[in-house]
Amino acid sequence: MAQLLEGVALARQTREILRERVSSIQKTCPTFQPVLKIVQVGAREDSSVYVRMKTRAAAETGINCEHINYPQHISEYELLLALKRFNDDPSVHGIIVQLPLPSHLDERRITESVSVEKDVDGFCEGNLGKLAKRGSEPLFVACTPKGVMKILKHYNISVAGKHAVVIGRSNIVGLPMSLLLEKANATVTMCHSKTKAIPEIVKTADIVVSAVGSAHFVRADWFKEGAVAIDVGINYIPDSSKKSGYRMTGDIDFENAKEVVSAITPVPGSVGPMTVAMLMQNVVDSAIRCKELARKRMPSLLPLKIQTPVPSDIDIARSQTPKFIGDLASEIGISKNELECYGAYKAKVSLDLLKRLSHRRDGHYVVVTGITPTPFGEGKSTLTAGLVQALSNLDKLAIACVRQPSQGPTFGIKGGAAGGGYSQFFPMEDFNLHLTGDIHAITAATNLLAAAIDTRIFHENTQSDAALFKRLTTVKGNKTEFAPVMFRRLEKLGISKENPEELTDGEKSRFARLDIDPSTISWNRTLDTNDRFLRKITIGENSTEKGFTRQTGFDLSVASECMSVLALATDLKDMRERLGKMVVASNKQGDPVTADDLGVGGALVVLLKDAIKPTLMQTLEGTPALVHAGPFANISIGASSIIADKIALKLAGTEPDEDETKDAGYVVTEAGFASDIGMEKFINIKCRTSGHKPDAVVIVATVQALKLHGGGPPVGPGKPIPEVYKNEDVELVRKGCSNLAKHISNSRKYGLPVVVAINKFASDSDSEIFAIREEALRAGATDAVISNHWAEGGNGALNVARALIHACENEKADFRFLYDLNLPIEKKIEIIAKEMYGADGIELSPLAREKLERFTEQGYKDLPICIAKTQYSLSADPELKGVPNNFTVPIRDMRLSAGAGFIYPLAAAISTIPGLPTKPAYYNIDLDEDGNILGLS
Repeated sequence: MAQLLEGVALARQTREILRERVSSIQKTCPTFQPVLKIVQVGAREDSSVYVRMKTRAAAETGINCEHINYPQHISEYELLLALKRFNDDPSVHGIIVQLPLPSHLDERRITESVSVEKDVDGFCEGNLGKLAKRGSEPLFVACTPKGVMKILKHYNISVAGKHAVVIGRSNIVGLPMSLLLEKANATVTMCHSKTKAIPEIVKTADIVVSAVGSAHFVRADWFKEGAVAIDVGINYIPDSSKKSGYRMTGDIDFENAKEVVSAITPVPGSVGPMTVAMLMQNVVDSAIRCKELARKRMPSLLPLKIQTPVPSDIDIARSQTPKFIGDLASEIGISKNELECYGAYKAKVSLDLLKRLSHRRDGHYVVVTGITPTPFGEGKSTLTAGLVQALSNLDKLAIACVRQPSQGPTFGIKGGAAGGGYSQFFPMEDFNLHLTGDIHAITAATNLLAAAIDTRIFHENTQSDAALFKRLTTVKGNKTEFAPVMFRRLEKLGISKENPEELTDGEKSRFARLDIDPSTISWNRTLDTNDRFLRKITIGENSTEKGFTRQTGFDLSVASECMSVLALATDLKDMRERLGKMVVASNKQGDPVTADDLGVGGALVVLLKDAIKPTLMQTLEGTPALVHAGPFANISIGASSIIADKIALKLAGTEPDEDETKDAGYVVTEAGFASDIGMEKFINIKCRTSGHKPDAVVIVATVQALKLHGGGPPVGPGKPIPEVYKNEDVELVRKGCSNLAKHISNSRKYGLPVVVAINKFASDSDSEIFAIREEALRAGATDAVISNHWAEGGNGALNVARALIHACENEKADFRFLYDLNLPIEKKIEIIAKEMYGADGIELSPLAREKLERFTEQGYKDLPICIAKTQYSLSADPELKGVPNNFTVPIRDMRLSAGAGFIYPLAAAISTIPGLPTKPAYYNIDLDEDGNILGLS
């Protein structure tokens, strides 16, 4: 009597082992959850039986299994679209298309649309082809052959050196079965419908596997004595003793064959249960593989073609071939459905990623700032690019978060802001120009709100209260109702009625008439071009405006409060609330008038719904960069967006079972200007809003800039550089280090370790570099090292990267803010002036004090402070270099950004729309004969 190779108990044991494995992983990583999608079309009963069996097995194994049953008439396009969604969903680890499919669907096309990484059935071309290729391993092996091999192993049936005959050559069983047996060193003969003399071939076999789907096809007298019979067939034959009238049987004449063979699989009860068990194993293996891949989110590095002397920035950029942005996204763990490509090399990142990665702890958070800026340029953007390249060279995932440049400076003075040398953001042409249109969206939203202000004043000036109310609330068919946005104004007015007809005449008047005082309008129109002649204009000159004229002006788009809102919003809902709260003027009673009072808040968020998504780009070495927002560093925070940082911190973060210090990646972001302006606002406004706490500060300094702060002669555009800046002068450098020491001190007041990066130039001497290092360490820096990233790329910033890693992993930050929000407005300004600038105090002008009192009365006193002052000095006087003392900070005016969430006192006359110089950068910008952009830098 043959040994029965039963599979029920083995399948149960396999599921129990898998369940224990899943449970064990979940103890250290609670978010681990294998997910299987079973797609069925129609309601065939036999298919439904199989689906129920798989669903039950999944539940017993700890797999989250969802059965999606589409109607019989679903189109092929709709089904392929659904499968694509599952393919692109990183939370899904396995997809099964239950066969057969209705005749109008192309079965091969449908099954092959399942991605190789989720083909847990194991019979798509990618997996089957790898199984056939010598030296290659598929991600998944077809479940039935895999189950057969597991049965043979469990019952200690040797395969090596045996002659195996496989009857049937389907992609699901026959072909992969033959390949697996061959890989196990059996000699395999495959038989099929065209094979002659099958009985004679079977007679020579040590192992016979039948998968033809024909009841009792293989007769007992075909076997040689002692052979092993594996029956994969599932057939139904009439049986009056069964309630259904049918019973299941296999391809082999079991009753007679068991008298001849040494071992045989019964049907049912062997291969079938093991097939389902192997499916469960494939799903669990897939989930574990995805979990491990999530730990390997490390971009491959692009080689640099270093040249000496260093070519122009645009020539360097043009010599490099970027990665396709989808490839970079995949390397760092962004799924396809979280990416919206804008061409080949840039893409928007969906905020849905934050939901998927909400369980992760944040990565290390680093802010790059500098000493007080000089005309030499200190190179913060270049260092940011070089530093993420260097960290990647040290096998640390690093992501740069930087602002989008405005086209105003690009065509005006700078010619670009993508970094420089071999440390650039790239492609630089895209980075410096339109990118993905965010600034244009800001321009559109700002100008829509400006139009709404003047339009409302015009209509209030020309209509009675009753007529105004009727026009505002009338919809199609003369029905009156409030638009959804109007309920925000009703709530502000304390009116709880929902039907316009129920309002009293007084309530109708209060609702309809904003009564804006034109002299208090603070909202300008914008454009993304430097144009001094639009700083002040008169509008309403046409006769159709019925005599309503007023003076207004334009700002650069990046100076708009809409840009500040984009930078400080934490999600789409938050952005909507902030846009609606933007104060554009006061009414004649002194109350603030907001965008939602004008009914335009919803329209603004619609214009900005895509702009809220950061843009993924790369550095020259192929490391990731998120480019988002571009607020001024004077009147706003001067940093990239909170949302970009949130996404980057999760991508660089750690899973629950990883070491949150050693395994974490790095997010390197830049704060505009120096520690007294950009970094102060980054911490006290941006970090206060986001809740993120930086781990370290990197301060960029140069020998030449420190010489200027030490008392070196002034420099300026178009003037020859004095020799003192080219020759060694250690004493002058040491004097200038007082400015560096102040910025180190400023950073330490937030409880953060400081690394000083000395941006190397060819004229720097070793003695000058040593002096900077000595003075920096004396001032409290954790380390001070040379960085030559401009000439060498990431390799040139390795010492900075190592110092930063040491600071983040070994120096404990004691993060704190500079002031309490509950303090009076004047006191908060004074703390910033004294602690960050070194001032003796502040002096409020009558206008500033009037504004201060108004903002306090209007309920805005608890907002953080964003002082607008010159970047060229710690004081409010740009001519005072080094570390000025014995000065006060004059506060000439005070303005409100209620939507962005700060008050900005003006300590200087800050131009919000620069003019063009005599020779703007656009003189150098053109296309060559091949359509390549020239002149950007």
